[in-house]
Amino acid sequence: MQSVTIINPNKLVFGENSFAQFITDYTALGLQRLYLVTIPPVAAQIADGLHTLQQQGVAIQVNDRIAGEPSFNDFEKLLAEARSFGADSIVGIGGGSVLDVAKLIAAQIKNTQTTAEVIGIRNLKERKTYLACIPTTSGTGSEVSPNALFIDDSGAKVGVISPFLVPDAAYIDPALTLSVPASITASTGIDALTHCLEAYTNNFAHPVIDLIALEGVRLIARYLKRACDNGQDLEARAQVALGSMYGGMCLGPVNTAAVHALSYPLGVSYHVPHGLSIALLLPYVMEFNLPAAPERHAQIGLALGAAPGQSDMATARQGIDLIKKLISDCGLPASLEELNIPFDSIDKMAEDVLKIQRLLKNNLRPVTQQDAVNIYRAAFNKVVA
Repeated sequence: MQSVTIINPNKLVFGENSFAQFITDYTALGLQRLYLVTIPPVAAQIADGLHTLQQQGVAIQVNDRIAGEPSFNDFEKLLAEARSFGADSIVGIGGGSVLDVAKLIAAQIKNTQTTAEVIGIRNLKERKTYLACIPTTSGTGSEVSPNALFIDDSGAKVGVISPFLVPDAAYIDPALTLSVPASITASTGIDALTHCLEAYTNNFAHPVIDLIALEGVRLIARYLKRACDNGQDLEARAQVALGSMYGGMCLGPVNTAAVHALSYPLGVSYHVPHGLSIALLLPYVMEFNLPAAPERHAQIGLALGAAPGQSDMATARQGIDLIKKLISDCGLPASLEELNIPFDSIDKMAEDVLKIQRLLKNNLRPVTQQDAVNIYRAAFNKVVA
């Protein structure tokens, strides 16, 4: 059995009143200057807690300007602001983009390495500043992962991946996700499910990660539609948040594969939100990978709610049908054509996909440029002569 390295936050708090626990824990640390990266929609929910910290003598500077996938230019502005403030601690409260920015600020605020030097896998060598992450969406799992993704000057999506990006503490309070709109709940939920699914159907899959990956698939498949139908359904929100956390735990030891690789050109070139691009591509990458590991895909099918078929292949195909149904039931588009992506962009996107070998090497089947072309064509749901 190959070895696996799992690095999780030193403290992980999940469930009701987790945000209140963060306030208690932070107060006990004796830190005095908190730089907070967050989003406007949760301002009212966190206001009392922040006031409590201020009453304890904590100075807080809030930045709520990260919207959408962040660039390194966005990051550098916030880093300069945090340094000017003299922050001794960094906290992110928001979606994956907010958390990614907070994580890299905490690493870089006292680091001797430049931003250019830390881009890539395990190039970041240190973090000296306290970091806590509190997600308000259930999708990226960034609160427990070693990954932070940014757009570089060329428009490409690149990652900083390092164990030093795993927060000191993560607090996952499902109540903070109650106000997330159904469309974002759906797309981020499918992204979280895909983290689990791609970790299980992966060249580097590992029995330890298999357990949480399958459970993440099961939870999100069962509860995502409920969370979309009724955003105030706290049980559904909690179960999807748990599945999302499991997905984040998969990202360090195993990581994602072709679905995520093929999604990048859609985000970079056409600004398709990440979770939505994942949802549009997932069924077709599953169909592509199915012949390489029918038994693995059959287990995914069972986790999605399929009945055991006469063969692994039959069970797996039920699973793909259930994925398509879940995406549809949650109100997400079914094809790239619905987003007005130019059909003649396929060749260029397929060419760009081949540059993302850090993910493609994980895929069960090698992906050629023609394979990528075929998957994109399938995702258009139109017959090509």
